[in-house]
Amino acid sequence: MKRSILILMSVFSLSLSAQDLYLHCGKIVDTENGNVLNQKTIVVSGKKITSILEGYVEAKNPKDNVVDLKSSTVMPGLIDLHVHMESEYSPKKYMERFTANDADVAFKSVNFARVTLMAGFTTVRDLGGSGVNIALRNAINQGYILGPRIFTAGKAIATTGGHADPTNGMKKLLMGDPGPEQGVVNSPDDAKKAVRQRYKNGADNIKITATGGVLSVAKNGQNPQFTLEEIQAICATAKDYGMIVAAHAHGDEGMQRAVVGGVTTIEHGTKMSVQTMDLMKQYGTYLVPTITAGKAVADNAKIKGFYPEIIVPKALEIGPKIQNTFAKAYKRGVNIAFGTDAGVFPHGLNAKEFGYMVEVGMPPMEALQSATVTNAKVLGLSDQLGQLKAGYLADIVATNEDPTKNIATLENIIFVMKEGVIYKN
Repeated sequence: MKRSILILMSVFSLSLSAQDLYLHCGKIVDTENGNVLNQKTIVVSGKKITSILEGYVEAKNPKDNVVDLKSSTVMPGLIDLHVHMESEYSPKKYMERFTANDADVAFKSVNFARVTLMAGFTTVRDLGGSGVNIALRNAINQGYILGPRIFTAGKAIATTGGHADPTNGMKKLLMGDPGPEQGVVNSPDDAKKAVRQRYKNGADNIKITATGGVLSVAKNGQNPQFTLEEIQAICATAKDYGMIVAAHAHGDEGMQRAVVGGVTTIEHGTKMSVQTMDLMKQYGTYLVPTITAGKAVADNAKIKGFYPEIIVPKALEIGPKIQNTFAKAYKRGVNIAFGTDAGVFPHGLNAKEFGYMVEVGMPPMEALQSATVTNAKVLGLSDQLGQLKAGYLADIVATNEDPTKNIATLENIIFVMKEGVIYKN
């Protein structure tokens, strides 16, 4: 362990001390045009890519450093639009609501962040936690800890008794009546206040739970839980504050309200109808499939005692359906944005999602584009992330094999650079 830390520190120092870095790349993935190019040199200066040159160009300055990736395939840092950086599910998860302090959550999240970065995900969107995710983002940005660039929703917005009501399943003495500050709303006015509170807390975006959910301690996993007027109020207010809205949704009616109400992404989309797919195409809404999470909850539900009993039927019903719905939506022409729901399964395994996408018909290049150029567009960062291009942030990862020929190679990232600093080589 100590040796690994020393190596990381030396590589980190090398990156900082170099005037420029020359990355000799056997192959690079051109995510903008959907091509794989051979024998290129990426020149990195500070936090950005300054140029991409033909062949293996030698460094011009004695202080410059060369990184040999001639036997590797190099691509932009990966982006996951649905993670939960504060936790990982286990049989202890539900009791930890009563036993874990914010400090406990924070210390665990540090490791989850590091593991995610080392898996090649240099940017993530955190879609709900206790608010520690905001502090985690800040600590990473300030250089105190290692982790991906985080865009966080802080605490998700729910309705009373709905998915993400933090007091579900508690006895009445503890249940109380949480309101907009705690992310629970019951009117358009409540909805506006909840968005403004998230902004005040430091959130980057908004997440709502448009339908019931699998892992909340509540019976229904798919019923609509917001009125159209409440969703419209949330989306309009979020737009005023420069934020986009993600909607957790398993049931079809809740999805349709979310799409018409103005959300940018539908998360999961399990029971999506053809009518909803066409509605999403009409409104330009993206589907974030989270297939890996669906498979994980279905598997865990078969382990006695892993989840509270009220959750097991929902997990067994909903979990196995996500992959098939994704396949139908993709073939129907719905916009697909890459997201996994990491935290529902162990962090660092995010790249398994690529294999599940390809398994049901999405070409490997398109799967890779969904986690780079598409996700950069959703985040409003198409001019900074998702491509290997001069002027873009130097978020760069590499694999041993060409992922367009073997998608599983993305589960073994061998090189990670974020903003010009090498964290794994």
